[in-house]
Amino acid sequence: MGCIEVMPKLGLTMTEGQIESWHKSEGEEVKKGEVLFDVTTDKLTNEVEARESGILRKILVKEGETAKCLEAVAIIAGADEDISDLLKESGAEDSEQKKEKQNPEKQENQQKNLSKKVVVIGGGPGGYIAAIRSAQLGHKVILVEKEELGGTCLNVGCIPTKVLLHSAEVFTEIKNSSDIGIDVGDVSINWGNVQKRKGKITKKLVSGVKGLLSANKVKVIKGIAGFKSKSSIEVVKKDSGVEKVDFDDIIISTGSLPFIPPIPGVDLDGVVDSTGALNFESIPDSIAIIGGGVIGIEFATLFSELGSKVTVVEMLPFILPPIDRQISDLVSNKLAGQGVAINTGCRVTEIKRSGNNLKVNFSKENENSSVEAEKVLVAIGRRPNIKDLDVDKIGVKVEKGHICVDDKMKTNVDNIYAIGDCTGKNMLAHVASEQGVIAAENISGKNVFIDYKTIPACVYTKPEIASVGITEEQAREKNIDYKVGIFPMAANGKSMISGETEGIIKIISHKKTEEILGVHILALRATDLITEGALALRLEATVDEIITTVHAHPTIGEAFKEAALAVQKRALNMVN
Repeated sequence: MGCIEVMPKLGLTMTEGQIESWHKSEGEEVKKGEVLFDVTTDKLTNEVEARESGILRKILVKEGETAKCLEAVAIIAGADEDISDLLKESGAEDSEQKKEKQNPEKQENQQKNLSKKVVVIGGGPGGYIAAIRSAQLGHKVILVEKEELGGTCLNVGCIPTKVLLHSAEVFTEIKNSSDIGIDVGDVSINWGNVQKRKGKITKKLVSGVKGLLSANKVKVIKGIAGFKSKSSIEVVKKDSGVEKVDFDDIIISTGSLPFIPPIPGVDLDGVVDSTGALNFESIPDSIAIIGGGVIGIEFATLFSELGSKVTVVEMLPFILPPIDRQISDLVSNKLAGQGVAINTGCRVTEIKRSGNNLKVNFSKENENSSVEAEKVLVAIGRRPNIKDLDVDKIGVKVEKGHICVDDKMKTNVDNIYAIGDCTGKNMLAHVASEQGVIAAENISGKNVFIDYKTIPACVYTKPEIASVGITEEQAREKNIDYKVGIFPMAANGKSMISGETEGIIKIISHKKTEEILGVHILALRATDLITEGALALRLEATVDEIITTVHAHPTIGEAFKEAALAVQKRALNMVN
Protein backbone atom coordinates (compact mmCIF):
# COMPACT_ATOMS: atom_id res chain seq x y z
CA MET A 1 0.00 0.00 0.00
CA GLY A 2 1.33 3.46 -0.97
CA CYS A 3 2.41 6.15 1.47
CA ILE A 4 2.94 9.88 1.52
CA GLU A 5 6.45 11.01 2.50
CA VAL A 6 6.37 14.27 4.45
CA MET A 7 8.77 17.00 5.52
CA PRO A 8 9.94 15.78 8.93
CA LYS A 9 9.92 17.95 12.04
CA LEU A 10 13.57 17.73 13.09
CA GLY A 11 13.39 20.02 16.10
CA LEU A 12 11.00 21.81 18.41
CA THR A 13 11.46 25.13 16.64
CA MET A 14 11.50 23.84 13.07
CA THR A 15 8.48 24.97 11.04
CA GLU A 16 9.68 24.26 7.50
CA GLY A 17 12.53 22.71 5.58
CA GLN A 18 14.05 22.92 2.16
CA ILE A 19 14.78 19.94 -0.08
CA GLU A 20 18.53 20.11 -0.72
CA SER A 21 18.68 17.01 -2.96
CA TRP A 22 16.79 13.86 -3.85
CA HIS A 23 18.75 10.61 -3.66
CA LYS A 24 16.22 8.91 -5.94
CA SER A 25 14.46 9.92 -9.14
CA GLU A 26 10.81 9.33 -10.01
CA GLY A 27 10.32 5.73 -11.07
CA GLU A 28 13.21 4.36 -9.01
CA GLU A 29 12.81 1.68 -6.36
CA VAL A 30 13.10 2.79 -2.73
CA LYS A 31 13.73 0.58 0.29
CA LYS A 32 12.48 1.37 3.78
CA GLY A 33 15.25 3.02 5.81
CA GLU A 34 17.17 4.07 2.71
CA VAL A 35 18.17 7.77 2.50
CA LEU A 36 15.52 9.37 0.30
CA PHE A 37 16.36 13.08 0.40
CA ASP A 38 18.41 15.73 2.19
CA VAL A 39 16.59 18.54 3.97
CA THR A 40 18.16 21.88 4.86
CA THR A 41 17.01 23.78 7.91
CA ASP A 42 18.71 26.72 9.58
CA LYS A 43 21.74 26.21 7.31
CA LEU A 44 22.16 22.56 8.38
CA THR A 45 21.59 19.57 6.11
CA ASN A 46 19.99 16.36 7.41
CA GLU A 47 19.43 13.03 5.69
CA VAL A 48 15.84 11.73 5.69
CA GLU A 49 15.10 8.02 5.31
CA ALA A 50 12.16 6.50 3.46
CA ARG A 51 9.37 5.33 5.76
CA GLU A 52 8.18 2.55 3.41
CA SER A 53 9.46 0.50 0.50
CA GLY A 54 8.13 0.90 -3.03
CA ILE A 55 8.59 3.02 -6.14
CA LEU A 56 9.12 6.78 -5.93
CA ARG A 57 6.03 7.58 -8.00
CA LYS A 58 5.82 11.33 -7.56
CA ILE A 59 8.10 14.10 -6.22
CA LEU A 60 5.87 16.90 -4.94
CA VAL A 61 8.59 19.25 -3.68
CA LYS A 62 11.57 19.68 -5.99
CA GLU A 63 15.19 20.38 -5.08
CA GLY A 64 15.54 23.91 -3.74
CA GLU A 65 11.86 24.19 -2.83
CA THR A 66 10.47 24.55 0.69
CA ALA A 67 7.72 22.67 2.50
CA LYS A 68 6.19 23.12 5.94
CA CYS A 69 6.75 20.41 8.55
CA LEU A 70 4.51 17.36 7.98
CA GLU A 71 3.57 18.63 4.51
CA ALA A 72 3.71 16.06 1.67
CA VAL A 73 6.93 15.98 -0.33
CA ALA A 74 6.62 12.71 -2.27
CA ILE A 75 4.51 9.62 -2.88
CA ILE A 76 5.85 6.07 -2.66
CA ALA A 77 3.66 3.26 -3.99
CA GLY A 78 3.68 0.07 -6.01
CA ALA A 79 4.51 0.28 -9.69
CA ASP A 80 0.91 -0.34 -10.80
CA GLU A 81 -0.88 1.18 -7.83
CA ASP A 82 -3.40 4.00 -8.42
CA ILE A 83 -2.06 7.06 -6.57
CA SER A 84 -4.87 9.49 -7.39
CA ASP A 85 -6.30 9.27 -3.86
CA LEU A 86 -2.83 9.81 -2.37
CA LEU A 87 -2.31 12.86 -4.57
CA LYS A 88 -5.65 14.25 -3.44
CA GLU A 89 -4.87 13.50 0.19
CA SER A 90 -1.46 15.18 -0.06
CA GLY A 91 -3.12 18.49 -0.90
CA ALA A 92 -0.06 19.47 -2.96
CA GLU A 93 -0.41 22.89 -4.50
CA ASP A 94 1.78 24.63 -7.02
CA SER A 95 5.08 25.46 -5.29
CA GLU A 96 5.37 28.83 -6.98
CA GLN A 97 1.99 29.92 -5.62
CA LYS A 98 3.01 28.79 -2.17
CA LYS A 99 6.21 30.80 -2.26
CA GLU A 100 4.52 33.93 -3.52
CA LYS A 101 1.94 33.70 -0.74
CA GLN A 102 4.75 33.41 1.78
CA ASN A 103 6.57 36.48 0.49
CA PRO A 104 4.33 39.58 0.55
CA GLU A 105 7.37 41.88 0.29
CA LYS A 106 8.30 40.33 -3.04
CA GLN A 107 4.72 40.62 -4.29
CA GLU A 108 4.58 44.28 -3.27
CA ASN A 109 7.80 45.14 -5.09
CA GLN A 110 6.66 43.35 -8.24
CA GLN A 111 3.27 45.07 -8.15
CA LYS A 112 5.03 48.44 -7.91
CA ASN A 113 7.33 47.41 -10.78
CA LEU A 114 10.39 47.93 -8.60
CA SER A 115 12.02 44.64 -9.59
CA LYS A 116 15.62 45.04 -10.75
CA LYS A 117 18.42 42.87 -12.04
CA VAL A 118 20.88 42.71 -9.15
CA VAL A 119 24.31 41.11 -9.38
CA VAL A 120 26.36 40.14 -6.31
CA ILE A 121 30.07 39.44 -6.68
CA GLY A 122 31.24 37.06 -3.96
CA GLY A 123 29.34 34.32 -2.16
CA GLY A 124 30.70 34.73 1.37
CA PRO A 125 28.65 35.60 4.47
CA GLY A 126 28.01 39.08 3.10
CA GLY A 127 27.39 38.15 -0.52
CA TYR A 128 25.04 35.22 -0.12
CA ILE A 129 22.96 37.10 2.46
CA ALA A 130 22.81 40.14 0.14
CA ALA A 131 21.67 37.87 -2.69
CA ILE A 132 18.96 36.20 -0.61
CA ARG A 133 17.64 39.51 0.75
CA SER A 134 17.61 40.99 -2.77
CA ALA A 135 15.61 37.99 -4.00
CA GLN A 136 13.18 38.31 -1.09
CA LEU A 137 12.59 41.89 -2.19
CA GLY A 138 11.53 40.76 -5.64
CA HIS A 139 14.67 41.27 -7.68
CA LYS A 140 16.21 38.97 -10.26
CA VAL A 141 19.53 38.04 -8.68
CA ILE A 142 22.77 36.61 -10.04
CA LEU A 143 25.62 35.71 -7.70
CA VAL A 144 29.17 35.29 -9.05
CA GLU A 145 31.63 33.26 -6.97
CA LYS A 146 35.06 32.14 -8.14
CA GLU A 147 35.59 29.47 -5.46
CA GLU A 148 33.32 27.80 -2.90
CA LEU A 149 30.07 29.34 -1.68
CA GLY A 150 30.35 30.55 1.91
CA GLY A 151 33.61 32.37 1.25
CA THR A 152 36.52 32.48 3.69
CA CYS A 153 34.24 32.26 6.74
CA LEU A 154 32.67 28.88 6.00
CA ASN A 155 35.58 27.29 4.13
CA VAL A 156 38.88 28.50 5.60
CA GLY A 157 37.97 30.93 8.37
CA CYS A 158 35.42 31.17 11.17
CA ILE A 159 33.83 27.73 10.92
CA PRO A 160 36.81 25.37 10.39
CA THR A 161 38.88 27.29 12.97
CA LYS A 162 36.16 26.87 15.59
CA VAL A 163 35.76 23.17 14.75
CA LEU A 164 39.45 22.61 15.52
CA LEU A 165 39.26 24.78 18.64
CA HIS A 166 36.27 22.77 19.89
CA SER A 167 38.19 19.51 19.44
CA ALA A 168 41.16 20.99 21.31
CA GLU A 169 38.87 22.18 24.11
CA VAL A 170 37.25 18.76 24.53
CA PHE A 171 40.69 17.11 24.43
CA THR A 172 41.88 19.36 27.27
CA GLU A 173 38.73 18.74 29.32
CA ILE A 174 39.09 14.96 28.98
CA LYS A 175 42.76 15.09 29.97
CA ASN A 176 41.79 17.06 33.08
CA SER A 177 38.59 15.12 33.80
CA SER A 178 40.00 13.63 37.02
CA ASP A 179 39.56 17.14 38.47
CA ILE A 180 35.79 16.64 38.31
CA GLY A 181 35.81 13.02 39.47
CA ILE A 182 35.98 11.24 36.10
CA ASP A 183 38.95 8.94 35.54
CA VAL A 184 39.84 7.95 31.99
CA GLY A 185 42.80 6.21 30.44
CA ASP A 186 45.32 7.69 28.06
CA VAL A 187 43.80 10.30 25.76
CA SER A 188 45.14 11.15 22.34
CA ILE A 189 44.14 13.25 19.34
CA ASN A 190 43.21 11.49 16.10
CA TRP A 191 44.21 14.40 13.87
CA GLY A 192 42.95 12.70 10.72
CA ASN A 193 39.46 12.33 12.17
CA VAL A 194 39.50 15.88 13.51
CA GLN A 195 40.24 17.09 9.99
CA LYS A 196 37.49 14.85 8.57
CA ARG A 197 34.97 16.34 11.00
CA LYS A 198 36.08 19.83 10.01
CA GLY A 199 35.50 18.95 6.36
CA LYS A 200 32.12 17.38 7.05
CA ILE A 201 30.79 20.39 8.97
CA THR A 202 32.10 22.81 6.35
CA LYS A 203 30.51 20.76 3.58
CA LYS A 204 27.14 20.74 5.36
CA LEU A 205 27.11 24.48 5.84
CA VAL A 206 28.24 25.19 2.26
CA SER A 207 25.55 22.81 1.05
CA GLY A 208 23.05 24.74 3.15
CA VAL A 209 24.07 28.03 1.51
CA LYS A 210 23.69 26.44 -1.91
CA GLY A 211 20.21 25.25 -0.98
CA LEU A 212 19.16 28.65 0.37
CA LEU A 213 20.29 30.39 -2.83
CA SER A 214 18.47 27.81 -4.94
CA ALA A 215 15.30 28.16 -2.88
CA ASN A 216 15.36 31.91 -3.46
CA LYS A 217 15.98 31.41 -7.19
CA VAL A 218 19.38 33.08 -7.13
CA LYS A 219 21.38 32.11 -10.20
CA VAL A 220 24.98 31.21 -9.32
CA ILE A 221 27.79 31.62 -11.86
CA LYS A 222 31.20 30.14 -10.99
CA GLY A 223 33.98 32.38 -12.25
CA ILE A 224 36.04 35.54 -11.89
CA ALA A 225 34.19 38.82 -12.42
CA GLY A 226 35.60 42.06 -13.78
CA PHE A 227 33.84 45.34 -14.60
CA LYS A 228 33.35 46.27 -18.27
CA SER A 229 31.14 49.30 -17.57
CA LYS A 230 28.92 50.82 -14.88
CA SER A 231 26.15 48.42 -15.91
CA SER A 232 27.96 45.24 -16.95
CA ILE A 233 30.59 42.76 -15.86
CA GLU A 234 32.42 39.99 -17.65
CA VAL A 235 32.76 36.63 -15.93
CA VAL A 236 35.59 34.29 -16.88
CA LYS A 237 33.74 31.09 -16.03
CA LYS A 238 35.35 28.31 -14.08
CA ASP A 239 34.14 25.56 -16.41
CA SER A 240 35.06 27.47 -19.62
CA GLY A 241 34.13 30.52 -21.62
CA VAL A 242 33.33 34.11 -20.83
CA GLU A 243 29.87 35.47 -20.01
CA LYS A 244 28.80 39.10 -20.10
CA VAL A 245 26.28 39.99 -17.38
CA ASP A 246 24.28 43.22 -17.41
CA PHE A 247 22.78 44.66 -14.24
CA ASP A 248 20.76 47.51 -12.80
CA ASP A 249 22.58 47.42 -9.46
CA ILE A 250 25.56 45.47 -8.21
CA ILE A 251 26.91 44.56 -4.76
CA ILE A 252 30.64 43.90 -4.45
CA SER A 253 31.40 41.39 -1.70
CA THR A 254 34.80 39.98 -2.58
CA GLY A 255 36.15 39.73 0.96
CA SER A 256 39.80 39.78 1.93
CA LEU A 257 43.04 37.80 1.73
CA PRO A 258 45.78 37.18 4.30
CA PHE A 259 48.37 39.96 4.26
CA ILE A 260 51.84 38.58 3.69
CA PRO A 261 54.57 41.04 4.73
CA PRO A 262 57.84 41.40 2.78
CA ILE A 263 59.90 39.48 5.33
CA PRO A 264 62.93 37.68 3.87
CA GLY A 265 62.17 33.93 3.91
CA VAL A 266 58.38 34.30 4.12
CA ASP A 267 58.07 32.08 1.05
CA LEU A 268 59.96 29.13 2.56
CA ASP A 269 58.31 25.73 2.80
CA GLY A 270 56.69 25.44 6.22
CA VAL A 271 55.76 29.12 6.44
CA VAL A 272 51.96 29.31 6.15
CA ASP A 273 49.03 31.69 6.39
CA SER A 274 45.85 30.92 8.35
CA THR A 275 44.51 28.71 5.56
CA GLY A 276 47.64 26.59 5.61
CA ALA A 277 47.53 26.31 9.40
CA LEU A 278 44.06 24.77 9.17
CA ASN A 279 45.32 21.99 6.94
CA PHE A 280 48.50 20.70 8.57
CA GLU A 281 48.92 16.97 7.90
CA SER A 282 49.92 16.51 11.52
CA ILE A 283 50.09 18.57 14.70
CA PRO A 284 53.42 20.42 14.67
CA ASP A 285 55.77 19.84 17.58
CA SER A 286 56.44 23.57 17.61
CA ILE A 287 55.05 26.64 15.86
CA ALA A 288 56.10 30.29 15.77
CA ILE A 289 53.23 32.71 15.18
CA ILE A 290 54.03 36.12 13.72
CA GLY A 291 51.22 38.38 14.87
CA GLY A 292 49.42 38.58 18.20
CA GLY A 293 46.06 39.74 16.89
CA VAL A 294 42.82 37.78 16.92
CA ILE A 295 43.88 35.18 14.34
CA GLY A 296 47.31 34.65 15.85
CA ILE A 297 46.04 34.28 19.41
CA GLU A 298 43.25 31.87 18.42
CA PHE A 299 45.85 29.65 16.73
CA ALA A 300 48.14 30.01 19.75
CA THR A 301 45.27 28.75 21.91
CA LEU A 302 44.56 25.87 19.51
CA PHE A 303 48.07 24.52 19.13
CA SER A 304 49.10 25.00 22.76
CA GLU A 305 46.08 22.90 23.82
CA LEU A 306 47.06 20.26 21.26
CA GLY A 307 50.53 20.03 22.78
CA SER A 308 52.63 22.15 20.42
CA LYS A 309 55.34 24.44 21.75
CA VAL A 310 54.02 27.88 20.76
CA THR A 311 55.86 31.19 20.41
CA VAL A 312 54.10 34.46 19.52
CA VAL A 313 55.97 37.44 18.10
CA GLU A 314 54.01 40.71 18.07
CA MET A 315 55.20 44.15 16.92
CA LEU A 316 52.99 46.13 19.32
CA PRO A 317 53.70 46.27 23.07
CA PHE A 318 50.63 44.08 23.76
CA ILE A 319 48.59 41.33 22.13
CA LEU A 320 45.00 41.65 20.89
CA PRO A 321 45.20 45.39 20.12
CA PRO A 322 41.44 45.95 19.55
CA ILE A 323 40.53 44.41 22.93
CA ASP A 324 40.25 46.25 26.27
CA ARG A 325 43.76 46.26 27.68
CA GLN A 326 42.81 44.70 31.02
CA ILE A 327 41.29 41.76 29.16
CA SER A 328 44.23 41.32 26.78
CA ASP A 329 46.67 41.37 29.71
CA LEU A 330 44.68 38.62 31.43
CA VAL A 331 44.77 36.52 28.25
CA SER A 332 48.50 37.11 27.84
CA ASN A 333 49.12 35.92 31.41
CA LYS A 334 46.88 32.87 30.91
CA LEU A 335 48.70 31.83 27.73
CA ALA A 336 52.09 32.38 29.37
CA GLY A 337 50.95 30.12 32.20
CA GLN A 338 50.20 27.42 29.62
CA GLY A 339 53.73 27.65 28.29
CA VAL A 340 53.13 29.99 25.34
CA ALA A 341 56.11 32.32 24.88
CA ILE A 342 54.80 35.81 24.07
CA ASN A 343 57.25 38.36 22.70
CA THR A 344 55.77 41.84 22.33
CA GLY A 345 57.32 45.00 20.92
CA CYS A 346 59.30 42.84 18.49
CA ARG A 347 59.94 43.23 14.76
CA VAL A 348 60.59 40.11 12.68
CA THR A 349 63.65 40.62 10.46
CA GLU A 350 64.07 37.26 8.75
CA ILE A 351 62.90 33.66 8.48
CA LYS A 352 65.43 31.06 7.40
CA ARG A 353 65.93 27.32 7.33
CA SER A 354 67.72 25.75 10.32
CA GLY A 355 68.11 22.01 9.84
CA ASN A 356 64.63 20.47 9.91
CA ASN A 357 63.17 23.60 11.51
CA LEU A 358 62.64 27.22 10.63
CA LYS A 359 64.37 30.03 12.46
CA VAL A 360 62.57 33.34 13.04
CA ASN A 361 64.88 36.25 13.80
CA PHE A 362 63.40 39.31 15.51
CA SER A 363 64.60 42.42 17.30
CA LYS A 364 63.40 44.42 20.31
CA GLU A 365 64.94 47.75 21.29
CA ASN A 366 68.06 46.97 19.23
CA GLU A 367 68.46 43.55 20.87
CA ASN A 368 68.32 40.55 18.52
CA SER A 369 66.57 37.29 19.39
CA SER A 370 65.37 34.22 17.54
CA VAL A 371 63.14 31.18 17.89
CA GLU A 372 63.20 27.86 16.06
CA ALA A 373 60.02 25.99 15.18
CA GLU A 374 58.76 23.27 12.89
CA LYS A 375 56.15 25.62 11.36
CA VAL A 376 55.75 29.38 11.09
CA LEU A 377 52.32 31.00 10.86
CA VAL A 378 52.12 34.52 9.46
CA ALA A 379 48.98 36.11 10.93
CA ILE A 380 49.38 39.87 10.87
CA GLY A 381 46.06 40.79 9.30
CA ARG A 382 44.09 40.70 6.07
CA ARG A 383 43.79 42.99 3.04
CA PRO A 384 40.78 43.73 0.80
CA ASN A 385 40.47 41.44 -2.21
CA ILE A 386 39.60 43.68 -5.17
CA LYS A 387 42.52 43.04 -7.55
CA ASP A 388 40.57 41.27 -10.33
CA LEU A 389 37.58 43.63 -10.36
CA ASP A 390 39.02 46.51 -12.40
CA VAL A 391 36.91 49.00 -10.43
CA ASP A 392 39.21 51.78 -11.60
CA LYS A 393 37.74 51.37 -15.09
CA ILE A 394 34.36 52.63 -13.90
CA GLY A 395 35.51 55.31 -11.47
CA VAL A 396 34.75 53.60 -8.15
CA LYS A 397 36.68 55.38 -5.40
CA VAL A 398 39.36 53.29 -3.70
CA GLU A 399 41.52 54.38 -0.74
CA LYS A 400 44.38 52.37 0.78
CA GLY A 401 43.27 49.31 -1.16
CA HIS A 402 39.63 49.26 -0.01
CA ILE A 403 36.42 50.39 -1.70
CA CYS A 404 34.91 53.55 -0.20
CA VAL A 405 31.22 53.41 0.74
CA ASP A 406 28.73 55.56 2.63
CA ASP A 407 26.45 54.47 5.49
CA LYS A 408 24.06 52.93 2.95
CA MET A 409 26.92 50.80 1.57
CA LYS A 410 26.82 52.76 -1.69
CA THR A 411 30.01 53.71 -3.53
CA ASN A 412 30.47 57.03 -5.31
CA VAL A 413 28.82 55.37 -8.34
CA ASP A 414 25.03 55.39 -7.83
CA ASN A 415 24.19 51.79 -8.75
CA ILE A 416 27.30 50.16 -7.28
CA TYR A 417 27.41 49.01 -3.65
CA ALA A 418 30.15 47.26 -1.65
CA ILE A 419 30.01 45.29 1.60
CA GLY A 420 32.20 43.27 3.90
CA ASP A 421 35.98 43.09 4.13
CA CYS A 422 36.57 44.73 0.74
CA THR A 423 35.30 48.02 2.26
CA GLY A 424 37.88 47.87 5.05
CA LYS A 425 35.33 49.06 7.62
CA ASN A 426 35.04 46.18 10.05
CA MET A 427 36.37 42.79 8.95
CA LEU A 428 33.89 40.49 10.69
CA ALA A 429 31.57 37.97 9.06
CA HIS A 430 28.49 39.17 10.95
CA VAL A 431 29.21 42.74 9.87
CA ALA A 432 29.38 41.65 6.23
CA SER A 433 26.02 39.86 6.55
CA GLU A 434 24.35 42.91 8.07
CA GLN A 435 25.88 45.17 5.44
CA GLY A 436 24.51 42.80 2.79
CA VAL A 437 20.99 43.30 4.11
CA ILE A 438 21.52 47.08 4.27
CA ALA A 439 22.74 47.22 0.65
CA ALA A 440 19.89 45.05 -0.66
CA GLU A 441 17.23 47.09 1.13
CA ASN A 442 18.66 50.42 -0.02
CA ILE A 443 18.71 49.14 -3.61
CA SER A 444 14.99 48.48 -3.10
CA GLY A 445 14.33 52.10 -2.16
CA LYS A 446 14.48 51.77 1.61
CA ASN A 447 16.53 54.16 3.72
CA VAL A 448 18.45 52.00 6.21
CA PHE A 449 21.83 52.22 7.90
CA ILE A 450 24.07 50.07 10.07
CA ASP A 451 24.83 51.01 13.68
CA TYR A 452 28.51 50.15 14.10
CA LYS A 453 28.58 50.98 17.82
CA THR A 454 26.49 47.89 18.64
CA ILE A 455 28.64 45.37 16.75
CA PRO A 456 30.17 42.73 19.04
CA ALA A 457 33.63 41.24 18.51
CA CYS A 458 34.55 37.72 19.59
CA VAL A 459 37.84 35.91 20.13
CA TYR A 460 37.78 32.15 20.67
CA THR A 461 40.51 31.77 23.25
CA LYS A 462 40.01 29.71 26.41
CA PRO A 463 38.13 31.23 28.11
CA GLU A 464 36.47 33.18 25.30
CA ILE A 465 36.67 36.94 24.82
CA ALA A 466 33.80 39.11 23.64
CA SER A 467 33.31 42.85 23.60
CA VAL A 468 31.00 45.58 22.35
CA GLY A 469 31.21 49.36 22.60
CA ILE A 470 34.15 51.41 23.80
CA THR A 471 37.14 50.26 25.87
CA GLU A 472 38.55 52.12 28.86
CA GLU A 473 41.39 53.31 26.64
CA GLN A 474 38.92 54.77 24.13
CA ALA A 475 36.86 56.40 26.89
CA ARG A 476 39.98 58.20 28.14
CA GLU A 477 40.99 59.24 24.62
CA LYS A 478 37.52 60.74 24.07
CA ASN A 479 37.56 62.48 27.48
CA ILE A 480 34.37 60.67 28.52
CA ASP A 481 33.54 60.85 32.21
CA TYR A 482 32.98 57.15 32.92
CA LYS A 483 32.91 54.54 35.65
CA VAL A 484 33.55 50.81 35.62
CA GLY A 485 32.04 47.73 37.21
CA ILE A 486 33.97 44.44 37.23
CA PHE A 487 32.78 41.06 38.43
CA PRO A 488 35.24 38.13 38.63
CA MET A 489 34.07 34.81 37.23
CA ALA A 490 35.69 33.10 40.23
CA ALA A 491 32.69 34.37 42.23
CA ASN A 492 30.16 32.87 39.81
CA GLY A 493 28.67 29.49 40.78
CA LYS A 494 28.17 28.15 37.24
CA SER A 495 31.76 29.07 36.32
CA MET A 496 32.99 27.20 39.37
CA ILE A 497 30.89 24.15 38.45
CA SER A 498 32.31 24.24 34.92
CA GLY A 499 35.87 24.63 36.13
CA GLU A 500 36.27 27.91 34.21
CA THR A 501 36.80 30.51 36.92
CA GLU A 502 39.36 32.66 35.13
CA GLY A 503 38.09 35.89 33.66
CA ILE A 504 35.85 38.87 34.35
CA ILE A 505 32.81 40.72 33.09
CA LYS A 506 33.50 44.43 32.80
CA ILE A 507 30.91 47.14 32.17
CA ILE A 508 31.79 50.73 31.30
CA SER A 509 29.06 53.32 31.81
CA HIS A 510 28.71 57.08 31.64
CA LYS A 511 29.42 58.46 35.10
CA LYS A 512 26.37 60.75 35.29
CA THR A 513 23.65 59.02 33.23
CA GLU A 514 24.91 55.45 33.80
CA GLU A 515 24.19 54.66 30.14
CA ILE A 516 26.16 51.53 29.20
CA LEU A 517 28.99 52.44 26.81
CA GLY A 518 30.99 49.24 26.65
CA VAL A 519 30.92 45.61 27.75
CA HIS A 520 34.03 43.40 27.85
CA ILE A 521 33.93 39.74 28.82
CA LEU A 522 36.58 37.10 29.41
CA ALA A 523 34.59 34.05 30.46
CA LEU A 524 33.15 30.70 29.54
CA ARG A 525 30.69 31.26 26.67
CA ALA A 526 31.56 34.96 26.47
CA THR A 527 30.68 34.92 22.77
CA ASP A 528 27.11 33.99 23.66
CA LEU A 529 26.85 36.39 26.61
CA ILE A 530 27.87 39.43 24.57
CA THR A 531 24.48 39.61 22.87
CA GLU A 532 23.04 41.09 26.08
CA GLY A 533 25.71 43.76 25.94
CA ALA A 534 25.03 44.51 22.26
CA LEU A 535 21.31 44.84 22.96
CA ALA A 536 22.02 47.11 25.93
CA LEU A 537 24.00 49.47 23.70
CA ARG A 538 21.39 49.26 20.94
CA LEU A 539 18.63 50.30 23.36
CA GLU A 540 20.85 52.84 25.15
CA ALA A 541 20.18 50.92 28.34
CA THR A 542 21.35 52.10 31.72
CA VAL A 543 23.01 50.13 34.48
CA ASP A 544 19.72 50.20 36.43
CA GLU A 545 17.87 48.53 33.53
CA ILE A 546 20.32 45.63 33.64
CA ILE A 547 20.08 45.42 37.43
CA THR A 548 16.29 45.36 37.45
CA THR A 549 16.20 42.59 34.83
CA VAL A 550 16.04 39.28 36.69
CA HIS A 551 18.85 36.96 35.56
CA ALA A 552 18.46 33.18 35.95
CA HIS A 553 20.49 31.22 38.51
CA PRO A 554 22.78 29.35 38.31
CA THR A 555 24.07 30.77 35.01
CA ILE A 556 27.15 32.47 33.64
CA GLY A 557 24.82 35.29 32.58
CA GLU A 558 23.97 36.34 36.14
CA ALA A 559 27.54 37.62 36.40
CA PHE A 560 26.48 40.28 33.90
CA LYS A 561 24.00 41.67 36.44
CA GLU A 562 26.65 41.52 39.16
CA ALA A 563 29.00 43.58 36.96
CA ALA A 564 26.23 46.16 36.56
CA LEU A 565 25.77 46.19 40.33
CA ALA A 566 29.54 46.63 40.67
CA VAL A 567 29.30 49.85 38.64
CA GLN A 568 27.26 51.21 41.56
CA LYS A 569 29.60 49.53 44.04
CA ARG A 570 26.88 47.25 45.36
CA ALA A 571 27.63 43.81 43.90
CA LEU A 572 25.97 41.15 46.03
CA ASN A 573 28.30 38.20 45.51
CA MET A 574 31.67 39.81 46.07
CA VAL A 575 33.23 42.38 48.37
CA ASN A 576 32.95 45.83 46.78
